[in-house]
Amino acid sequence: MDAPGDDEVLSGVATATGWVADDVRAEFPDLRLLAATLEVQPGRSPDGVRQRLRGLSDRFRGSHAVTMRQDPIPWAYRVFYRHVGLDPDADRTPVEAAAVERLLRGAFKSRNVVDDALTIALVETGVPVWALDADRIEGELGIRVARAGERLGRDAGALPVSADRLVVADAQGPVAQLFSHPAAGHGVTRATTSLTLFAVQVANVPAIHVEEALYTCVEVLRSR
Repeated sequence: MDAPGDDEVLSGVATATGWVADDVRAEFPDLRLLAATLEVQPGRSPDGVRQRLRGLSDRFRGSHAVTMRQDPIPWAYRVFYRHVGLDPDADRTPVEAAAVERLLRGAFKSRNVVDDALTIALVETGVPVWALDADRIEGELGIRVARAGERLGRDAGALPVSADRLVVADAQGPVAQLFSHPAAGHGVTRATTSLTLFAVQVANVPAIHVEEALYTCVEVLRSR
């Protein structure tokens, strides 16, 4: 595996490049996971964040939602989906899923400051970011293929994960399927005091956009 390590300080928060299993790296040499951990107070978004969501809703109208999949970054994730056996027209990429939700609900609705930060970063950069409860992670995050018999997360009711799926894992096992929400028991709750943000870079997505997505999340979370 490629060794993880601190890369830089992002808005006062240290970022680290996660490990990628050797077999996965051999097939997808541009695949990269970038993570940042920070203290957080989950809860209602402040007025400025909710106003920012409304502004994004006004700019992100139907015509944009239809054509955005042809933009370079959304297209890169669509291509990667197909390379790993996912159909992006059935299992939508995160930014396309956000676009559909915007059209169905009429706007990007505020949920809480963490979810709003993830939405803002995704829509502004095209790069998806996820959040985990940092206290439920053991060691560094990385990407590998799930092993036979593994379960997704460590809750008592954790479901099995297909042995051929790429997963985001820590030292104890998978905590999320790649490009999916965190496993039960690993996501952010009202009791969370520290969270780990992570973004996944694929071929033809410039590193600066991945860093910008994480920076945007950190900026929103610190606006409280």
